Amino acid sequence: MSLDKTYQLVPGTTVFDAEQSAKGYHLNQFCMSLMTAENRALYLADERAYLNAWPLREEQRQALLDRDLNAAIREGGNIYFLAKWGATLGLSFQQMAGSMTGMTETEYRAMMVGGGRPAEGNRLDHAVLEAAYADPAAPQERATITGAVFTSHVPAIGAAMDHHKTGEPYWSPVFEGYEFSKRWERDNLPDVIFLVYNDHATTFDLSLIPTFALGTGAAYSTADEGYGPRPVPGIEGDPDLAAHIAHSLIRDDFDLTLVNEMTVDHGLTVPLSLMFGDVEEWPCKVIPFHVNVVQYPVPSGARCFALGRALRRAIESYDKPLKVQVWGTGGMSHQLQGPRAGLINREWDNAFLDRLVRDPAGLSRLPHLEYVDAAGAEGIELVMWLIARGAMSDLDDAGETDGTGEIEVKHRFYHVPASNTAVGHLILENHPRAQEPAVKE
Repeated sequence: MSLDKTYQLVPGTTVFDAEQSAKGYHLNQFCMSLMTAENRALYLADERAYLNAWPLREEQRQALLDRDLNAAIREGGNIYFLAKWGATLGLSFQQMAGSMTGMTETEYRAMMVGGGRPAEGNRLDHAVLEAAYADPAAPQERATITGAVFTSHVPAIGAAMDHHKTGEPYWSPVFEGYEFSKRWERDNLPDVIFLVYNDHATTFDLSLIPTFALGTGAAYSTADEGYGPRPVPGIEGDPDLAAHIAHSLIRDDFDLTLVNEMTVDHGLTVPLSLMFGDVEEWPCKVIPFHVNVVQYPVPSGARCFALGRALRRAIESYDKPLKVQVWGTGGMSHQLQGPRAGLINREWDNAFLDRLVRDPAGLSRLPHLEYVDAAGAEGIELVMWLIARGAMSDLDDAGETDGTGEIEVKHRFYHVPASNTAVGHLILENHPRAQEPAVKE
């Protein structure tokens, strides 16, 4: 099913959703700029010049110049952002609200003193409500998950590629392990990759630590991690599918941070380079999904596995015939700090790969302590692989392997070392049997 936007029918109301956010992004960011006294003074000194410095549509500019809040909201403005603009002009909130209702400030205040606007006559018609609560029809066309890719995202791998060292004896065994993968990816190119990774103190520092952050923007540039940005393309997002996934996952009770603007670091770009090689542009769209595995508390494997199953429901309910791959990145065993730096556990890593294929539900119940103790402090990144595994169609809604499809192991690779890390890699093809999308009961 497509996004449920029945809320758009509530009379006299504009609900600020992903579509409005995208439409009004620069308008609302302009409003945010007025949170400093210096910018407020510049704006009031020459409104048009200040507005012209922002990439606003002419309709947005004119709405502000006309002091027309209803027009600004139609153009994607959000009232909480626009309130900062109104405050700059010296308007009270009652003045702003009154202007949108055709009332003077005095008339609006008197209405509020009298008990406010009555609900009667200002609500949805009963027929509209009944239609909203009816069972949604399955889409005629829908997105499908065609496979999952699991891979380490070691920054030194990216450096080896960028500095043309892939043929050196130290690195050649690593890159030979991805030769099949590049051919498979060319033959099975998706429209969109949902790429699960962790930011490495690049976009998210200690001032903001989201547990799950979904990229909902149109494009993302490559981050400078201290050595300059990697010489690889930025990525093109898919705001429509990302908005649908956000809507579905949040309704499924997963709390997400939605990010319209950020840079992406090696956690995302190295997997793309391994699977696509050196390219002028990435051959498909990418939706970045960041998971906090840097500062505890971090999400459990069980939570990540459940999120993957909810992600499958979200993707399979999207009403466009897209081919989607879900990638889980990070790991395998490694520790980057303390006297145990350099820890590698081959036996544990390979047992993890075995269980990821055959017993993902059991694997998802491993406690954090086992990851840290057996696979090193940074081995906790492997919980992200469970998101991609949970999205496969061989799993039922409880996560057991008797669902509505089958998986096929197309490639498996393991190597030590790649700088400080063990490299693990797995490709699973998804073979769903069901003709109807996965629906939560």
